[in-house]
Amino acid sequence: MRVMIFGCGYSGQAIAAAFKAEGARVSGTARTAEKVAELEALGINGFVFDGSGFSAELRAELKEATHLVQSIPPTKVKSEPPPHPASAPLGHPLPEGRGETATARPLPFSPAGRRWPEGSDEGGDPQGPIPPTEGDPLLKLVRGRLKEFCPRLEWIGYLSTVGVYGDHGGGWVTEETPGSPIQGRSIERVDTEEAWAAESEAAGVPLASLRLSGIYGPGRNAFVNLARGTARRIIKQGQVFNRIRVEDIAGATLFLAKGKMGGIYNVTDDEPGPPQDVIVEAARLMGVVPPPEQDFETAEMTPMARSFYGANKRVSNAKIRTAGYQFRFPNYRMSLAEMWSTDRWRG
Repeated sequence: MRVMIFGCGYSGQAIAAAFKAEGARVSGTARTAEKVAELEALGINGFVFDGSGFSAELRAELKEATHLVQSIPPTKVKSEPPPHPASAPLGHPLPEGRGETATARPLPFSPAGRRWPEGSDEGGDPQGPIPPTEGDPLLKLVRGRLKEFCPRLEWIGYLSTVGVYGDHGGGWVTEETPGSPIQGRSIERVDTEEAWAAESEAAGVPLASLRLSGIYGPGRNAFVNLARGTARRIIKQGQVFNRIRVEDIAGATLFLAKGKMGGIYNVTDDEPGPPQDVIVEAARLMGVVPPPEQDFETAEMTPMARSFYGANKRVSNAKIRTAGYQFRFPNYRMSLAEMWSTDRWRG
């Protein structure tokens, strides 16, 4: 396999590691020469890509690519939310996480930076805007010419988000649930999913759209937020999020690629739950006092952070499980325990 990953950031690097373990040659893009050097240090063939065009070297690599992964999110495009109503809740709630309160010392770390809410459903791996165009920067360059640029291409993976489902009042959603996004960034994902589907069909190449839930893993998790002093226990009655460990994003991508499987797949854990429960469980494992509860209605939050709580749903992963993929980290409790016991939480 010759794999090209556009936007080889946090998720992309995990995907690269999974393919490399299978003996694949893996290439990836970053926006700057400094980031490309970081990719090279990881054994990934790096190329600068800023959305404005392909270098001669990148064009040559695309000619040999058999598998393409697009991880760069679209920039803002003009679109209207689809007119689909939110579907009725499906199934029954899964068991929710336990939350024991720790009684030990706090860690002596100072606050640093803002983060999205733990487990929010914006599942993409944001890279920031790529000038100078709107929409998907890769699709704009290859539209109608995909096979010309990638004549050996056998499979495409597009990293999307469960945010495309919008709000379902805590009910279950599946890949068959009509999209009803309520946030602009998720509306753009719907447009881009559809555009990639049309492009892959025209090229005769299977496309898998991986709808990701809130991404976490080594270096990006509740332990890190607690250590930095940035963890917050925001309480909104009935609110749940799904999550996905970054290694399972990589595993699911490899699984779908090896099977040349197309379609839409929710790549998410088994157990949607309240975001505050994750903080409490991480604090228990660390032996520190969790941050105090804050009521969502009165908590000071940025508009971006508050917007994540507008979508409340439980996302089913039954389709990819039925296809044969086995999650390494099916719930946050065992995942947090693994990171803590192996000391991998720092990244």
